[in-house]
Amino acid sequence: MNVIKTVKEFITIGLGILSAGFGLKGFLLSSHFIDGGATGVAMLVSDISNVAISLLIFIINVPFLWLGYKKLGLQFAIKSTLAIGLLSVTVAVVHFPDVTHDKLLTAVFGGVFIGTGSGLAMRGGAVIDGTEIAAVLVSKKTQILKVSDFILILNVLIFSMAAFFLGVEPAMYSILTYMAAAKMIDFILNGIEQYSGITVISTHSEAIRKAITETLGRGVTIYQGKSGYGKDGHINDPRDIVFTVATRLEIPSLKQTILGIDPKAFIVQQSIDDTTGGLLKRKGLH
Repeated sequence: MNVIKTVKEFITIGLGILSAGFGLKGFLLSSHFIDGGATGVAMLVSDISNVAISLLIFIINVPFLWLGYKKLGLQFAIKSTLAIGLLSVTVAVVHFPDVTHDKLLTAVFGGVFIGTGSGLAMRGGAVIDGTEIAAVLVSKKTQILKVSDFILILNVLIFSMAAFFLGVEPAMYSILTYMAAAKMIDFILNGIEQYSGITVISTHSEAIRKAITETLGRGVTIYQGKSGYGKDGHINDPRDIVFTVATRLEIPSLKQTILGIDPKAFIVQQSIDDTTGGLLKRKGLH
């Protein structure tokens, strides 16, 4: 089973490398647009210095790979080193057709393929851009910056330098590339199973709980609360608050079921960035 899992991971990483290589050579490099992160730095330095980008991709990522080894373990470091090394080789030796010279299409689809590549590499347990390692480590060291905050600050600096060295227009198209790549990474990692938290406040909480657990097959958590306004009863009336987690495809059905029981139910929906522990998969219904 471990062998099969390992093979699947390396196939996923390999597909990610090909996708990222296609995004770079098939779209971005010929138009002198850049991505964010270490790859973007490599592209920018290559444009300025004429050093081969395939070499820069690996060299710039070496410090991040060392951090990954020290903080995240040998297995992760080996996978990521192989992934970044193979990406460098792919960019150097594999021929990809120059798909289009349209600037907007180049920016968007270049980002789509690079984001797909990064997301697939992460699915396989590696990274092809070392700044993600640094972002995770910084977020663990400080409570002020989240991973997304660190990456945003870094990319603001990168695109500011791109505007100075390459011009404002290429820098603006490069921002589109980064946005497309970020969206694709999010989709590859979370996809249609991205979870949302649903909080339901209702006087029919027990019926709603049964509907969610028995009809929809989702687990729930019950909070003890009190009415604070009195619209549906006396102020300070005890009230059970139902909380559940569902995928975004399940939310319309979930809301319809809740409102069918209590049309006056107060429903709060919030996105969930990450979870640890617990049971998120649906229970089998019989």
